[in-house]
Amino acid sequence: MFRRLIATMLLSFTLTAPAWAAGLTVVATTGMIGDTARQIAGDRAEVQVLMGPGVDPHAYRQTRTDIVAMTRADLVLWNGHYLEAQLEEFLLELATRKPVVAVAEAVEAERLLSHEDYEGRFDPHVWMVPELWEQVAIAIRDALIAADPNGAATYTANAAAFEQELDRIGTYAKEVLMTVPEPARVLISAHDAFGYFGAEYGFEVLGIQGISTESEAGLRRIEELVDLLVTREIGAVFVESSVSDRNVRALIEGAAAQGHTVTIGGELFSDAMGETGTYEGTYIGMIDHNATVITRALGGQAPAMGLNTQLGGSS
Repeated sequence: MFRRLIATMLLSFTLTAPAWAAGLTVVATTGMIGDTARQIAGDRAEVQVLMGPGVDPHAYRQTRTDIVAMTRADLVLWNGHYLEAQLEEFLLELATRKPVVAVAEAVEAERLLSHEDYEGRFDPHVWMVPELWEQVAIAIRDALIAADPNGAATYTANAAAFEQELDRIGTYAKEVLMTVPEPARVLISAHDAFGYFGAEYGFEVLGIQGISTESEAGLRRIEELVDLLVTREIGAVFVESSVSDRNVRALIEGAAAQGHTVTIGGELFSDAMGETGTYEGTYIGMIDHNATVITRALGGQAPAMGLNTQLGGSS
């Protein structure tokens, strides 16, 4: 029934959609995909992002405006791996009618992480590691070329330049995170968004919730993490920009009740980037912010303003 409803809506919007002005029109689900598409497309495409700063993609449901935008677009880019769980059925149906590409599914299978919460699916948070995101950038480049072959030279050149930026920020992240003392390399946050980060940089990553913010954080899980904080004398935990800080603060209060002080090491960008128009509102800025904040909060050495001396300023 729901699939028939989607098909009817798609047909209705397709028949009534007016012709776009010259230039490629692209819709991206997340800010990370949208920013990467803009870097590669340059002025050859108009890129619209559905989920802005602070929006949780695990729980996001498409609006009527979103449906219109995706139906009219020349190309739709989404993450895949069940990140956009509530949109997946719509996107798969739309893919039978126009170019719709799950760009994170281009990452090599051997680099993907499975998770006990989702049998047969993989952790979708591949953007946490620039080296993995390079594979996504290539998929976005190829999708743009397929939609607009005349722009192939532009897309190829811009993608190469962006890959250099990814290499640069990836090298910075490795260098500063290695300065964190090994016993302190424990990252505790609201949900399991940092699995690829931990695997790449040698951090133990513990989320209060699973890889989806839709999973429940039980009292037992919070108690387990409180005991861990106290026993291992971990002094900092992290909140996320797109997830409520309620459970993180419960950890802090629980540790305090046992006589152990835990502070919030900072706010990390997990499933969404920073505010539009800021450095943190770009993919490079997002990674720079996370690597710098984690390093400094856990006793490592990193410049306060990050690699490009832009943290806290406008882009």
